[in-house]
Amino acid sequence: MVGRVYAGIDAGSAAVKAVLVREGTLEVVARSMLPTGWNSRESGEKALAAVLEHAGAGSATRIVATGYGRVAFPFADRNVTEISCHAKGAAHLFPDCGTLIDIGGQDSKVISVQPGGTVADFVMNDKCAAGTGRFLQAVAGMLGMDVGALCALAEGQVPCAITSMCAVFAETEIVGLLARGTAPGAVAAGVLRAIARRIHALAARIPLRGECVFTGGLAASPACGRMLSQALGVEVKTPDYPQYTGALGAALLAARLR
Repeated sequence: MVGRVYAGIDAGSAAVKAVLVREGTLEVVARSMLPTGWNSRESGEKALAAVLEHAGAGSATRIVATGYGRVAFPFADRNVTEISCHAKGAAHLFPDCGTLIDIGGQDSKVISVQPGGTVADFVMNDKCAAGTGRFLQAVAGMLGMDVGALCALAEGQVPCAITSMCAVFAETEIVGLLARGTAPGAVAAGVLRAIARRIHALAARIPLRGECVFTGGLAASPACGRMLSQALGVEVKTPDYPQYTGALGAALLAARLR
């Protein structure tokens, strides 16, 4: 028997993630991720059902929802901002985490994290697609591949210069580079470096301290992590399941609710 479990659901712009943790040990017993689609509530219900089935649990003792679609889950006991949940999840995985960088589909965030996972300060880019997964997705579409293939293509390549910090103008610049015969691998590496530099500019607004942790969909790319480390001048650490950090933090908060 799995015993009592607590659930966290992170409804992002591209995917809904669910995590179950066990009472007491706070061990992760199940994870699930589904495309958000047009109905985030339905996707969240399916993700929750999947983790409960995997864990052999009939229900979760408490549920915390986070992310853009968190208000779509009336079955959640509480809704918490993704800033707080990502900080809590990152600090659980890396107790010395002082700085958290999260790159999602629609925004990118740099969060200053205090011991225990409380938020000291944060800055966010949610007005421009540059520096987000949406920008990388658009470039991947231009090259006729998905984001994973684009990141793999960038491995070991010398990045070309992409000077525009606007996503629309950068796409135009990339079209010109490809038309002049620039290798797609160099373009892919250039895009990752441009995103890393955008994050560096964002991070300059708050002091970097402690261990620097990288989460979100782009954190699954080793090439993106290396570019980010180079741009920031510090080692960037990535959890094994970077996309689930917010859902993990939500589950941990659910375990502490009274």
